[in-house]
Amino acid sequence: MKDNKQDKSLFRHESLQSIDGVQDILKAIIKGLGKGLLSFRDEDGEIRLAPRGLMTLKVTARREDDHHRLDIRLSWHAKPGAKRNKTLKVLDE
Repeated sequence: MKDNKQDKSLFRHESLQSIDGVQDILKAIIKGLGKGLLSFRDEDGEIRLAPRGLMTLKVTARREDDHHRLDIRLSWHAKPGAKRNKTLKVLDE
């Protein structure tokens, strides 16, 4: 029987940072990726993630007038290969 309980957690943080502050945060993320553990915490909460296996990287850069934006998204499955076990069958009946 399949368990319908979902494990959901959300951590969100937004703050103004200097370029040096942003670099420090990105360096900490890189170090955490290397160790296989990312830990995020602020006054409102915390979350720990364990990246492993293949990851999806999505980079989006946008410039609109004087507003510039860079989004970097990493995603992965906690159980690598879990989705790859499914096979698609197409029937022509």
